[in-house]
Amino acid sequence: MTGQLPHVAAALCAGAGAWFLTDGTPRRNRLLLRPTCAPAPPPRRLSPGPLDAHDRRVALGALALGLVLAAWSRSPLPLAFAAALAPLAVRRWRTIRRARASERRRKEVVTFCASLAGEVRAGRTPVQALAAVPPEGLGEHGAALGAAARYGGDIPAALDRAAGQPGAEGLRGVAACWAVAVDGGASLATGLERVAEVLRAEQAQREELRAQLAGPRATTFLLAGLPLFGVLLGAAMGVRPLEVLLHTTPGLICLVLGAALEWAGIAWVAAIVRRAERSAS
Repeated sequence: MTGQLPHVAAALCAGAGAWFLTDGTPRRNRLLLRPTCAPAPPPRRLSPGPLDAHDRRVALGALALGLVLAAWSRSPLPLAFAAALAPLAVRRWRTIRRARASERRRKEVVTFCASLAGEVRAGRTPVQALAAVPPEGLGEHGAALGAAARYGGDIPAALDRAAGQPGAEGLRGVAACWAVAVDGGASLATGLERVAEVLRAEQAQREELRAQLAGPRATTFLLAGLPLFGVLLGAAMGVRPLEVLLHTTPGLICLVLGAALEWAGIAWVAAIVRRAERSAS
């Protein structure tokens, strides 16, 4: 079996390299008109899509770490594990980036609501106010909304489409306020201020939840780091743990069992955190 390890490692590295360097064509979402304030479509599973520069850096960093460990331990197993786990690291990095982008959009929507209400109270018409303070950070949807304000387009529909982005759901309330204000003569500024207050309250609730979940998340990081700390401590004491784990049959068995238990512990804590986040949302 030891003689086959280099071939297995080479196959895994080749497959991972092909996955890293594959160029795909991103899907272009068509901006379809939907009824004003229509219910949001069910969430879809995002396709992996092509890798950008950040994803490639994460993947290459994982491979570099595996290569260093393979050279240190004189075994191809660390490189094989790194090649197998690099796609998971890229997906995790993408999840973090999407969460940060959603959080930025939520803050921008609150700022947009407050600024738009201020412009309306200053005496501008709703269309003039929207043209003066277009929402930032919404990409092509924000540009479409600004164009609808400047050229007489369907503003509630444009707001509703922009609200389809993660973190921009508060724009559905803006679309509802806009439709009521234009059709029924209600005060747009008052409605926007109420929407901003609700979004701020939700933001405060999310921040409080993050503070409460800081302990379980710290436990997850501690669980993830303890095995590495143990290996480094053993190497510092001269025990040569990598040689035992990677070059002996009992060591390989302990490595597989330990990795499985490590994954189970991290997955359990992560499931607790996700359940708490869903129950609070």
